[in-house]
Amino acid sequence: MDVPFWVWLVTIVAMVAILAIDLAIVDHPWSKKSGPREFGMRQAAWWAAFYVAIALLFGVGVWYFSGATAGIEYFAGFVTEKSLSVDNLFIFYLLMGAFAVPKKYQHEVLLIGIVLALVMRGIFIAVGAQAINAWSEVFYLFGAFLIYTGIKIVRDHLKHDEASSEDFTDNFAVRMVRKFWPVTEEYHGAHMTVKLDGQRYITPMLLVIVAIGVIDVVFAIDSVPAIFGLTQEAYIVFTANAFALMGLRQLYFLLAGLMDRLRFISWGLAIIMGFIGVKMILHALHENGVHVPEVGIGLSLTVIIGVMTVTIVASLLGSRGGPGGSKEATETADEETESLRTE
Repeated sequence: MDVPFWVWLVTIVAMVAILAIDLAIVDHPWSKKSGPREFGMRQAAWWAAFYVAIALLFGVGVWYFSGATAGIEYFAGFVTEKSLSVDNLFIFYLLMGAFAVPKKYQHEVLLIGIVLALVMRGIFIAVGAQAINAWSEVFYLFGAFLIYTGIKIVRDHLKHDEASSEDFTDNFAVRMVRKFWPVTEEYHGAHMTVKLDGQRYITPMLLVIVAIGVIDVVFAIDSVPAIFGLTQEAYIVFTANAFALMGLRQLYFLLAGLMDRLRFISWGLAIIMGFIGVKMILHALHENGVHVPEVGIGLSLTVIIGVMTVTIVASLLGSRGGPGGSKEATETADEETESLRTE
């Protein structure tokens, strides 16, 4: 798949334009008196649907201009990256709670997090593409890493109940910031620093951004090898990642009320990571002359969609009548949903 430079340029400019329109419409209705307003559920639903529609439309274009194989690779990559992004929202959800970020400032934090994620993934995609071109055996490394990631997801999920908010507020980067600069106890609007009694302080808002930046690096390390296991086309890798991230902040507010219900998502992602890891190792063996079966992209797309569908349906059904206090979880989720509605 030979993508001309001008196509790359037009694609990136179009994405930036879409994000600019998003910012102009969503963030413009702030007044200097009232400040930022909370994000409404209806607004989030419309924007989330808009971004998904744009991503699907782009995939149809890839299919039409570059063929069925490229189209299926894009859709498989997009579904995988979107699934990983939804799982990432759980971490953002816990992070917002751990830092007690006011709801009216949460979409600012998410916007910065998404921009950082795009930059991080762009860097890792460029590095990954060069590594694959220079050393095909890197597929063994990527495959082993994805299998390890799948195991780690399950292990972390099983230990989730024992996890503390300190896991997200006390990482190394945050500790270093706290060590060298004084931090205010309360937020001062959306300001990252504030001057009090002649001394410059940083606010918890900056700590949140630092924590999200660290998380974005971890997410990039996990997600980029996953999509390289589905396609080695840099253009598809980049666009699938970008479209999966665009609209993520709207999806956060849309799914906030369902966070406690989607308890099996991690299991589904673990299965997908293991599946893609095995696929990459088989591909590497095949490239090195070993006669092993290869997993086609059509089967990959079917497995990915099937696994995520089953885990989402099982999560929603389990939250209604399953054991372990599902009624309380449902009531808590309903309260979260209601709290996000704009009065």
